Amino acid sequence: MQLLIRYFAAACAAAKSESTMVDVADDITLGELEHILAADNPDLAHVLPRCSYLRDEIALADRTRQLGPTRTIDVLPPFAGG
Repeated sequence: MQLLIRYFAAACAAAKSESTMVDVADDITLGELEHILAADNPDLAHVLPRCSYLRDEIALADRTRQLGPTRTIDVLPPFAGG
């Protein structure tokens, strides 16, 4: 399946991009997706473990869970302030 990955704040800076498209297997887990996104990018690899995620605008925290049919993943690093 093809996913739009949108990066915000520190994740955007680490990825050096606001978004990217990736082709992944239909049964991929969030943890496996993190591994793919972090490949060859140590800055992003450092940020991703602290991030939270939205799967088609719904929070997703379990990194062992398969994504299932998905169009968009938002990568949200911890934010400071109110």
